[in-house]
Amino acid sequence: MLNTDYKFGEVHCIADQIETGSDKVHFKPIFSNENGGVVLVAFKAGQKLDTHVAPAELMVNVLEGEIEFTVLDKPHTLKAGEFMLVGAEVAHSVLAKADSKMMLVKVKP
Repeated sequence: MLNTDYKFGEVHCIADQIETGSDKVHFKPIFSNENGGVVLVAFKAGQKLDTHVAPAELMVNVLEGEIEFTVLDKPHTLKAGEFMLVGAEVAHSVLAKADSKMMLVKVKP
């Protein structure tokens, strides 16, 4: 079953769907189903997500700003327009180097 607040056939500007907040990292689901989904994540400069694992393969796509995405203790700098893939159950963390927005695509293996 598909979970979403959006209607098929509508056009949206992806970066406008989420705003950064000074209190915490913000998350906004676009859609999800039993196979995964798409989530937008917004950071103020300096905000982070500590090391964690996800039960899905990931595509991390930076929409605005710059993040440091660390995978297996190796940091990678990603800027707007860049993406990387991460395997399921792989330890990773995120640090916003600037106010940033990213789209996270999750696909369960």
